[in-house]
Amino acid sequence: MMTAHPPIGGLLREWRQRRRMTQLDLACEADISTRHLSFLETGRAQPSREMVLHLAERLDVPLRDRNQLLVAAGYAPLYPERSLDDPALAAARRTIDLVLAGHEPYPALAIDRHWSLIASNAAVGPLLAGVAPSLVTPPINVLRLSLHPDGLAPRIENAPEWRAHVLARLRRQIEVSADPVLVKLLEELNGYRLPEPRGARRPEPAREPGPAAVAVPLRIRMEDRTLSFLSTTMVFGTPVDVTLSELAVESFFPADQATAEALRAAAPR
Repeated sequence: MMTAHPPIGGLLREWRQRRRMTQLDLACEADISTRHLSFLETGRAQPSREMVLHLAERLDVPLRDRNQLLVAAGYAPLYPERSLDDPALAAARRTIDLVLAGHEPYPALAIDRHWSLIASNAAVGPLLAGVAPSLVTPPINVLRLSLHPDGLAPRIENAPEWRAHVLARLRRQIEVSADPVLVKLLEELNGYRLPEPRGARRPEPAREPGPAAVAVPLRIRMEDRTLSFLSTTMVFGTPVDVTLSELAVESFFPADQATAEALRAAAPR
């Protein structure tokens, strides 16, 4: 059976509009005439393989979707998509494992484009105490685990602020990728109610100047104390594999001295 593909012109127009660019904007970025771009979008002209890749670069199209553009234009996909177990990605997998282990005693985890957990270090486990078993049964979705009423949400002291940060980040990702799986995930997360905090809050000791002025912290209760984290995201530079381009390592750093000391004290020697 033949598989129908959307026309290349329509896809180019969709990506241009998604990036909120006019034809003039993109034509200037790509150093082509607006007339030629208009012909490409309406199907009156057929782009070369090089032109497809050139426009995709200017539009910052993800590698997975660049393959789709190439196929729609009648060309073979350029970027391979391998499993992380593929020998060709062995060096990348070792790098991820080194980064995760090297970040201990602070938590870090690797995720794919749909926020599914790929790997994590030993510091993540203790943070998940008390969550529903269904949420930590593979495949584990990190955002669902964070915001679900049976997940971490009841122990997140700044849950409304953290939820708004997470949902805003997911919306930005959807704007970039238009991924239908992420759209469905956003609908699910929007449906979660904010749970009542578990247990009474205890007075906290004086802290260092808070990080909230520069970033949204994750403040999560662990037994008799509150741990506060700032997160950073690491991605691979200039990847040429679809799977690798969609991987990210989320690293959590202590936002105050008390959190750093508590994590170092709890780490196995």
